[in-house]
Amino acid sequence: MKKLISAALCASMVGSLLAGSAVTTFADDGGDPIKIGVSIWSSTDVLGSQCKLILDAAADALGVEVQYVDQGHVSEQVTASVDALIAAGCQGIIICNSADTEMTSAISSCNANNVYLAQFFRIISEENNPDIYELAKASEYYVGAVHENEPENGEKLVNILIDKGCRDIGLIGWEQGDATWLGRWQGYQAGVEKWNEEHPDDPVKLSDPQYAGTTSEGGAKAADALMAADPDLDALIPAGGGGDPLQGAIAAVEKAGKTDSISIVSTDFLPDLGERLANGSMAGESGGHYCDPLFAFMLVYNAIRGNYSGFGGTFNEINFPYLFVASPEDYAAYEKYFVDQLPYTADELKAMADLDLEGLTETAAKLSIEDAAARAGA
Repeated sequence: MKKLISAALCASMVGSLLAGSAVTTFADDGGDPIKIGVSIWSSTDVLGSQCKLILDAAADALGVEVQYVDQGHVSEQVTASVDALIAAGCQGIIICNSADTEMTSAISSCNANNVYLAQFFRIISEENNPDIYELAKASEYYVGAVHENEPENGEKLVNILIDKGCRDIGLIGWEQGDATWLGRWQGYQAGVEKWNEEHPDDPVKLSDPQYAGTTSEGGAKAADALMAADPDLDALIPAGGGGDPLQGAIAAVEKAGKTDSISIVSTDFLPDLGERLANGSMAGESGGHYCDPLFAFMLVYNAIRGNYSGFGGTFNEINFPYLFVASPEDYAAYEKYFVDQLPYTADELKAMADLDLEGLTETAAKLSIEDAAARAGA
């Protein structure tokens, strides 16, 4: 029965794929056209739409066709999306969200069809899922993973709240068991535990998580539940999920009339973050990482061209930095170089595509507001 459902999903996705190709097809350097698939939770929410902007810019600069499938972080749709993109003729695929268990099917499908595969915003856990990690490592078609340091991200965010005087923090997750969520949660807990050890007379309380999924409605319901359970709540961390749960949580706090008494931090920059930092509806945020999938795209692009090879027996990963803002001034600088314009020009994207793996890794690691400003000639 599951195979029949998956086949139906795949057929449906292929139909929508072929009806809605996102970018004009060009030939690559006079050779055969390259087509790269993007399996993404959403190409239209806050973070997903930003990812699409930079991927479309790279595709245009390099003469690549890019094909999107929105899979909603639904496990069966995640695995079906890979088969759909393979059926649509993609020579490479980048994927997120992707639980480790879903990567088993994704890697197997790509191995069987000689299609290159890279993760973005995710990495397979060697510690928690060693068999899946070894499957990826052994694959000649699993190119690698681009991801952030989520425990560090979580610790920095909770410290923004602590530094602002918050001591009773409510936590909103998106999907139980998601590797990125678990990494952030680990960081929130580490920051609180470290503070409490050093300040036993001024402890911080962190709630158990309420889960919101990846919708605004889910974020609002989770925030309402946390506020109802704890009248003394003075902070919220909607951990992520693409930006929509955060928007729902903000709306719930505003509706409750508690904007002045509940500080909010999160990951994934909102389009109106500068305004929200100014009016107090946001206390700080990490983000600016929508270029993460760009580097997964470059990995797959170079694998297809034959520039990167020898993946079997290795596990490549690129660590991508978060940007942190906690004031309107912080955001203004980000807005200038990441919102009003993309942080890379078409010429820079073309040059990036010719970097070796080490050079690409170094380029990803140094992306910052200062880096973007320097390249823009500021």
